[in-house]
Amino acid sequence: MAAAADALGSLAVGATQLTMSVTDPTAWATAMNNLGMVPVGLAGQQLVSDSICVPGFDPNLSMMTGISPINPMMAGISIVPPPPVGLPIIKEIIHCKSSTLFPPNPNLPPPSTRERPPGCKTVFVGGLPENATEEIIQEVFEQCGDITAIRKSKKNFCHIRFSEEFMVDKAIYLSGYRMRLGSSTDKKDSGRLHVDFAQARDDFYEWECKQRMFAREERHRRRLEVDRIRPPSPPTIMHYSDHEATLLAEKLKDDGQFLEAIAVLITWIERGEVNRRSANQFYSMVQSANSHVRRLMNEKATHEDEMEQAKEEFKNSMMGVLIQFEQIMAVFNASARQKAWDHFSKAQRKNIEIWRKHCEELRNAHSEQLMGIRREEEMEMSDDDNEDNPSKKLRVDGSALAAQAYALKEENDSLRWQLDAYRNEVELLKQEKGHLGRTEENLTKDQQLQFLQHTMQGMRQQLLTVQEELNCKKSELEQAMEEQTHTRALLKVLQEQLKSVKGLPETRVHDCHTNEINGFSVAVVNLDKQKDAGKQSQALKSEKEALLIGIISSFLHVHPFGANTEYLWSYLQQLDSRISANEIEMLLMKLPRMFKQEFTGVGATLEKRWKFCAFEEIKTA
Repeated sequence: MAAAADALGSLAVGATQLTMSVTDPTAWATAMNNLGMVPVGLAGQQLVSDSICVPGFDPNLSMMTGISPINPMMAGISIVPPPPVGLPIIKEIIHCKSSTLFPPNPNLPPPSTRERPPGCKTVFVGGLPENATEEIIQEVFEQCGDITAIRKSKKNFCHIRFSEEFMVDKAIYLSGYRMRLGSSTDKKDSGRLHVDFAQARDDFYEWECKQRMFAREERHRRRLEVDRIRPPSPPTIMHYSDHEATLLAEKLKDDGQFLEAIAVLITWIERGEVNRRSANQFYSMVQSANSHVRRLMNEKATHEDEMEQAKEEFKNSMMGVLIQFEQIMAVFNASARQKAWDHFSKAQRKNIEIWRKHCEELRNAHSEQLMGIRREEEMEMSDDDNEDNPSKKLRVDGSALAAQAYALKEENDSLRWQLDAYRNEVELLKQEKGHLGRTEENLTKDQQLQFLQHTMQGMRQQLLTVQEELNCKKSELEQAMEEQTHTRALLKVLQEQLKSVKGLPETRVHDCHTNEINGFSVAVVNLDKQKDAGKQSQALKSEKEALLIGIISSFLHVHPFGANTEYLWSYLQQLDSRISANEIEMLLMKLPRMFKQEFTGVGATLEKRWKFCAFEEIKTA
């Protein structure tokens, strides 16, 4: 509190309240010289203007916010800005009707005070003159605020209780003042005031009441805030009755009120409203709920039709966009030819190259997206049309191989176009390098040239791998076609033999028939053996395929329930990123005595899995 008092500016006495006329200025100066003080002001003189006075003070400021209390204004005293740091605070003389208060020496340290009790409204005032009466004390301290009680002791001290807490700070400001009654120089008429905080039970009780009131207000405010944030309660559901059940049965038949009605029905069933008397009524309501399944399936079918139409429209629009991209690329390629290219300026050539690159990137991304859509459609068609008929399987495999070959051909064309574009860029960079000197731009262009050369080499390698895959697919397709023609020829031979058997007598029909069938079976077995030998020779035509067969056999051996092609491909991709899923599937199809394909699941969960069956086949061989 001493620091707070020091931080307060110079306080002055208002002219309206502290008016004490001094008829003899010489006597006033003599009295102050006897006290060892220099006269600062005279009676009736206002030291500070009223324009800077604080009009009011919030008594709850220190209680609510925890901010340390500032020195408030005494009644009739004004506040001035704080003095500069390092300068002592100069207090003024305070004049009253029956007494005069002289300020302490500014060089002395501020008077000490005890810790302020909570809700303090009472002060202890010591060092009063012996002749000071209760009226004089009230006259001096009523300038700090309304006084509710004064308890004076015979030992020159008293306790003063104010009506508000902030008035105590004004009374503390008077600590250290020397009080003189009238103009007397008697020792009993003078004394040095010591004002300090006092602890009173009434102050503490009022403070506790106020704190409880603040706590009640805070709880009420928090309750209002929680009620405002709390989500609304769910709507109440009526209790079961025959009338309500009849209304609910009508609502269940209405599509607009179905969701609300079904929630009520679930609540009734969970509450245990179903008994022998109401079982038939609940059964009819459950039956009404079941009738909505057909409506939902119809809605699903319509949504699927809309989705298929949207997919078809999207695919057609993508094809149109791709055609336009190809035409734009044709414009750029025609512009890059020597006839037209020589007539463009350097800036125009640069812009054309930038436009061409951007258009080529968009075209490639668009074509990849379209190829992905086609692959998805082919996979869906293969899943839907897959049956046990071997001839149909052969046709499906042939169409799948043809589609894959077409997709690889398109990818090969796009890679070839990219390679041509990179070659053109390399030629342009070489021309610019020949015309310009060795500058910083040339160094950056050399780096770009090296980068483009590396990318071109990578593109060449990728193109070679794609060509190899395309050749493999073509050879596989030719082999499948040869097998198909061979089976057709065998079928024709069998039909001719059956016709010739019909012309023989009945006694010899059976023997001939058995001999021919046995001969045909032997031929078929020999043909199967030749095919197996051919497949094994095809399967072992490279060391890479032999390694793949060993790795796949080990993988499927530890997966007794089998694995699909995508699972195998994701595993082998970690060993060799150039392996494709189609290559793995063709390798598994070449060895039917080692790898067996099974179907698991029903409907949408149908899945093809490969199993390792070499141990079973070697027992039956």
